[in-house]
Amino acid sequence: MAPAVRPAIGALCGLIAAGAGLAAAEVVGAITRPEATPLLVVGAAVIDLVPRPLKEFAVATFGTADKAVLLGGMAVTLAALAALVGSAARRRPAIGDAGIVLAGLISLVAALTRPDGGLLDGLPSLLGAAVAIALLRLLIARAPREAPRQEADDLAPASSPNSAKAAEAPDATPEDTGGFDRRRFVLVAGAAAAVSAGAGACARWYAASKAESVAAARKITLPAPASPAPPFPDGADLELEGLAPFLTPSTAFFRIDTALSVPRIDATTWTLRIHGRGVTERQYSFDDLLNRSDLMERDITLACVSNPVGGSYIGNARWIGVPLATLLKEAGVRPPTEGGPADQLVSRSSDGMTIGTPVADVLDGRDAMLALGMNGRPLLPEHGFPVRMLVPGLYGYVSACKWIVEIELTTFDAFDAYWVPRGWSDRAPIKTQSRIDTPTSGARIDAGRVAVAGAAWAQRVGVDAVEVRVDDGPWRPARLAEEDTTDTWRQWVLEWEAEPGEHRLSVRATDRNGTVQTEDEAPPAPDGATGWHTIDVTVE
Repeated sequence: MAPAVRPAIGALCGLIAAGAGLAAAEVVGAITRPEATPLLVVGAAVIDLVPRPLKEFAVATFGTADKAVLLGGMAVTLAALAALVGSAARRRPAIGDAGIVLAGLISLVAALTRPDGGLLDGLPSLLGAAVAIALLRLLIARAPREAPRQEADDLAPASSPNSAKAAEAPDATPEDTGGFDRRRFVLVAGAAAAVSAGAGACARWYAASKAESVAAARKITLPAPASPAPPFPDGADLELEGLAPFLTPSTAFFRIDTALSVPRIDATTWTLRIHGRGVTERQYSFDDLLNRSDLMERDITLACVSNPVGGSYIGNARWIGVPLATLLKEAGVRPPTEGGPADQLVSRSSDGMTIGTPVADVLDGRDAMLALGMNGRPLLPEHGFPVRMLVPGLYGYVSACKWIVEIELTTFDAFDAYWVPRGWSDRAPIKTQSRIDTPTSGARIDAGRVAVAGAAWAQRVGVDAVEVRVDDGPWRPARLAEEDTTDTWRQWVLEWEAEPGEHRLSVRATDRNGTVQTEDEAPPAPDGATGWHTIDVTVE
């Protein structure tokens, strides 16, 4: 039997082959669709399949870095499996083939079963697996071999002539080890690794350059809205150190979604389809929306349902867009109270995400819109360029579809949007909440006058009061900043004479209907967290 490849070298062969397969898949994906590459489609499948508690844990633990952590974990897992497959293939190449075929099938199924998947999406997985198999066999054939065993000599007595000759025998020649040429193997393995790295990087660069959304966004000039937002009232931003600004910069705005790769959409080819029950089907291009005479500008606070009490998954921006209610009425949509056959509006994004919104909420007079711009500029790709949906007063997962391409009118009985089967409520109005921005939890501060400040929100109603409690003392009214609109958060501040020691600070808000923010603690699922934001500080 020919000598076997050393285990470590077999593992190295597996790693190089896996890297080459992924690089080949990237090249094919750059030509067909970058979102269909193996890591991205399998990662998306993992996101879809993991149970809700695990998903909540990931968001709570890693925040907006959860996608990077997932991809990093997948890369480490893949590397370990590739090493195992390569080590197994050193004696039986068929085992290596089977391992790669299995990985390719998993990736293929994940690609073809995506909501936006097509037949071409399977090509990166298929060709990537073929390249990995071919290279693994090539590397194993040229890899270093274990020294042949001299079983007869090993059995001879130590004092025998054969033993002495064995001890004096020179090292095995290349011919004795299956014709191994170490230099040739190093050249082949090094060249394969280098070409794979270069091809993968070039494919990523090409895919990014082919997508023209960023360049297109820079060239777009947003027209002046027919209905501009009024100037921010004086005193709406308290401008205190440590307090989040009243208007959240676009680059600092939170991003929570399931897209591992930000969709890059060319605005010149983008279209929106509106169809469904009781609708005269319509289709709009980006220019159709941009050139409308009813563009409006509004200040709207957007909150994620995953936001824990006191969390940062909330932001406030000035948005420009088309009134959504007007578009729906142009298509013949009527609210259920007026006999409309649809009570749910299902928006679909370019990556297949579905979001369900009550039709009644969109048509009740609130400033629901299809947003084209954010803070005076076109939307950034990560925030939904070229068009996203916004409905004030509802958590984002039931209202704020990014990269929107379709709106279907249906019913809640007939269709469950993406998050509903995963344990989230199908209706989710934003709950009254407040948080402390400064001081931060665990801070050590000097005794004396301390500004305790933060933000509170009660969309569609408005914040009427904010109170702060120190330890178990009485609730003290905070000073409220000027209100912009009921659809935006409101800043507040309390001047506290801090005395040395350990202290606990709590905050609660009261809305304009007189409803006090509940003390009852509840997690984000299924329809938003509740409780009072409480922090501990040390005064020195």
